[in-house]
Amino acid sequence: MPSHTNPTSWKCRSCERGGCPAGGCPGCGDDKLHEECGVFGVWAPGRDVARITYFALRALQHRGQESAGIAVGDGKTVLIRKDLGLVTQVFSDDDLSAMPGKVACGHCRYGTAGAKGWESAQPHLSTIDDIIIALAHNGTLVNFDDLRRELIEMGIPFRSNTDSEVAARLIGYFTQRSHRLRTGIAHTMRMLEGGYAMVLVRENALYAFRDPHGIRPLVLGRLGDDGWVVASETCALDISGATFVREVEPGEIIRVSDDGIRSERGCKALSPANCIFEHVYFSRPDSVKDGASFYLMRHNMGRRLAQETPVDADLVISVPDSGTPAAEGFAQELGIPFGTGLIKNRYVARTFIQPTQELRQMGVRLKLNALPDVVRGKRLVMVDDSIVRGTTSRQIVRMLKAAGATEVHVRSASPMVKWPCFYGIDTGSQDQLIAANMSLDEIRAHIEADSVGFLSTEGLLACVPKAGYCEACFTGEYPVEIPHSFWRERFLPGYEPHNLTPASKTSQMSLEQAEKVMSQE
Repeated sequence: MPSHTNPTSWKCRSCERGGCPAGGCPGCGDDKLHEECGVFGVWAPGRDVARITYFALRALQHRGQESAGIAVGDGKTVLIRKDLGLVTQVFSDDDLSAMPGKVACGHCRYGTAGAKGWESAQPHLSTIDDIIIALAHNGTLVNFDDLRRELIEMGIPFRSNTDSEVAARLIGYFTQRSHRLRTGIAHTMRMLEGGYAMVLVRENALYAFRDPHGIRPLVLGRLGDDGWVVASETCALDISGATFVREVEPGEIIRVSDDGIRSERGCKALSPANCIFEHVYFSRPDSVKDGASFYLMRHNMGRRLAQETPVDADLVISVPDSGTPAAEGFAQELGIPFGTGLIKNRYVARTFIQPTQELRQMGVRLKLNALPDVVRGKRLVMVDDSIVRGTTSRQIVRMLKAAGATEVHVRSASPMVKWPCFYGIDTGSQDQLIAANMSLDEIRAHIEADSVGFLSTEGLLACVPKAGYCEACFTGEYPVEIPHSFWRERFLPGYEPHNLTPASKTSQMSLEQAEKVMSQE
């Protein structure tokens, strides 16, 4: 494994060039992974679908805080309201009152580098002849550059550089030729490579579909006698009053309209590859998968972590709030008291006001502060959900020792993240990942801890439901082939990704060739 020669002064290449978009070096802010968004859709004639969507997006706000949007179909047209900011900042009561309808979809987004601004906010609005559609997308399409280029060469205009608009334009392209929206969606799914969960509304129908590996999550719920909802997580079903029915199957298209709910195969389902980081960090702890809450899974991860990396200490604390379930499990397993050593400022949200470099170096103090009365004179175990870039961990260790802790042992309830994600997480390039740059002892020195330990991949998989997962961020084994044009310069020397599934034949054809092949099948 490549190892940095001077871990205490390590900076990623992006930071050395003048600005680290992911924020993981000295002076940069956030050490967490982020998904690009959460999606929601509802079919409920006679109900206030705009408000149902609004509250569902608030439940999904943790999945994206850059922008938010809602599109409503009223039987005749589609109305949309979207803007930069949190859900509560984008929508007023008057906005929601002005959006009556029977069907709606919503989106909250975490903006990535090169894809910010109002046009990148979703749902994405598009037209197919006289039909208006709105598309909400969670994930990343690894072949969108080539598809976008081909569509532009055909004279199809674009208003943004997002892969979501590419999906919407593709759906329009194939729908115009097949004269059926579901066929347009199905053909598009066979052209797309990557991880995606999408919700689409037109004036009188709701559609939901998911990539053939099921990388990005999407669940289906029942709302009363004649209503249906789809969402990234079950917590959005809870707040909308819906009952969980099942997951949307990989490769499946669900359509809900006045004719009822219908399901059909959009593309062939492939080996399941659920994103493992949903279990580690992304999903809310009260959301449920396969009958178990993510809280319980994370609690068990902490117990397994204690078995694998025990330590003699006086007190176990968590990095709130995401590290708390694992910290509780760690403490319970070893019989060490669990306490609150860090206080989180729960009113810190994303802002468009950029801090100065001096304020940025304060970093974690904007979000966390130590409790000297709790940690003074103690040998601490600090449990976090993951250690991705290392900067936050180092700042917290320094804070705890300044507050009087005699030892700080750091434990991660996730395995070492060594590989970038290409399916909807903002890891960027591999040089931003501390575990890809340093040995275990170098990581310990870099974050200034007395010891450091990570949960094993085998240990993590023992704590989650028995299903197929994407573990690429730990192992470098990618379930969907990553085009070289998409990942070049994203890996460090000595690392070579392993593609488990080749790209589909249709996705490698021109659009005209693919349309002929698919229309004859």
